[in-house]
Amino acid sequence: MERDQFERLALEHVDSVYRMALHLSRRPEEAEDLVQEVYARAFRPGTIERFEDKGDKDGSGGMRSWLFTITHNVFYTRIKKEGRQPKSVEAFYAEESSETLPGEAPPVFDRTELDWEHVDERLKQAIDELKDEYREVLMMWGVDGLKYREIATILEVPIGTVMSRLHRARKVLADRLLADDGAARDLGIGEQGQSA
Repeated sequence: MERDQFERLALEHVDSVYRMALHLSRRPEEAEDLVQEVYARAFRPGTIERFEDKGDKDGSGGMRSWLFTITHNVFYTRIKKEGRQPKSVEAFYAEESSETLPGEAPPVFDRTELDWEHVDERLKQAIDELKDEYREVLMMWGVDGLKYREIATILEVPIGTVMSRLHRARKVLADRLLADDGAARDLGIGEQGQSA
């Protein structure tokens, strides 16, 4: 693959990479930094030769999964590195309180797949409250449309782990929403066995 074709194909996925970076970091500024680092790594000399297109005929599936893998690795490498850095008491408490602020912006969704503005707030909150590993798999599968095998490759976990996390995410969401009679009724869930 020629470098200009490689770069063009990679840049077609910048919105998806940003969306994943935002899902991981939950902070727009950090997501932007992650995207820059991902593309800086992707466009390093010699990268084209190492890139193996294992996706669709047009290369889009393989490129997107490959970029998601880089995004995931860059984010968690940063987390590990930051964990080893000493923090002042003020910074520690500021970080703790910033994670629980109400009104934190929800994840950005692909509007061709889902209109996030019209999603019920109770569903948004339930998704946002999922453990990171569950939310991450749910978003990659449900919003980005990735296959189990692609998610497993990106997260570097067995495909069974992906399936288990996705099942757990869906179960936790369903249980949380079914526990709220108003949400269950408004969202039309849990009515299978009831008569009209």
